[in-house]
Order: sequence, then C-alpha cells, then structure tokens
Amino acid sequence: MFTLDGILHLAQTHGLWLLFPISVLEGPIVSVLGGYMAKMGLLNPYAVFVVVVLADLVGDMIFYELGRNGTRWLSPKWQHRMHLDDKRIEKLKDHFREKGGRTLVIGKITHSAGMVVLAAAGAAHMNVLKFLFWNLVSTLPKSAAFVVLGYSLGYAYKSIDHYLFLGSLVLLVLIGGAVGWWILRRRRLT
Repeated sequence: MFTLDGILHLAQTHGLWLLFPISVLEGPIVSVLGGYMAKMGLLNPYAVFVVVVLADLVGDMIFYELGRNGTRWLSPKWQHRMHLDDKRIEKLKDHFREKGGRTLVIGKITHSAGMVVLAAAGAAHMNVLKFLFWNLVSTLPKSAAFVVLGYSLGYAYKSIDHYLFLGSLVLLVLIGGAVGWWILRRRRLT
C-alpha cells in the first residue's frame, strides 16, 4: 500500500494529522515510525502514542462493524460457503459472552489473527463497550512497545518491518496449524 520511506516522508511533512489515518491502515510499523520521528524531534512521543492508540481502536471498530453487519452484505450463497448459519452464530455469541476478553487479547497480541477475531466479535454482537475495553487493554501495551521500539531503534525501521512481517507470518502458520489440528481432532472424536 505505502512504502516505508513514503510513510516517513508524509508523516514528517504533515505530522500527526496524517499519522492517524495511516496508522488506521498500516498499524504497527507506523507506530515504530512515529516513535522514530519523536526521537528525531519531529513529533511529541506522547502525542504519537495517543494517536496510534486511537487509530488502532478505530481500525478495530471497522473490523467489528464488518463482522456485525457483514451478513447483510453477503449473499445467501456466500453465507452458506462461510458456514454462517444461525447455529454457528449462536456458538460464536456464547464464546464471546464467556471468553470474549481473552479471545480479543490473544487476537490483538498475535496480530495475524486480529482481523478475524475482531470481525468474529462483531458477528457475535459482543457488547461494544466490552469490545472497546478489551481492545484498549490490549492496545495500550502493544502500541507503547512499538512506539518505544521506534524511539530506540527506529533507524532500523526497514528491518523492523521485515521482522514484523515474518513474525506475523509465523504466528499465522502456527495458528492455522493449531486450528487445523483441532478441527481434525474433533472430527475423529465424532
């Protein structure tokens, strides 16, 4: 979508006003770049932190709303393909009622599963205030870590972006493998 150098240049030129929408779209690496710009004296580090936290919450709400209203936009054919029947949605609602906070925290920390978990919370019609609370609980330390990383090692933002990508990919493969194993195990038991 954006190149790292392009993001850095745009944010230097337009400051926090541009950092917010780019943070909604790109996430962690923008937090790193914001921390790096704070280190260079171009932005206030506390303002960067507030902006990336708010942007993260706005992005989370977008995925929540997609999940909550997604069935309205999907044709019955696609709903069937995605196994979005009433029985499955009820199970999802039960899960988020009982373990919603834990699920959101894990989804946010792993980053790879984040979009799916956020949309699933919306599909389960999780209480919006609970959803925002648990996302805030997850976002505060995560955003702080990325801003501090950028402040201390931001000059290596290209390498950091590469490692963020690799880490997310590894977590995605591990999560996919765990889910696949769980599904196969359940099928064998029934």
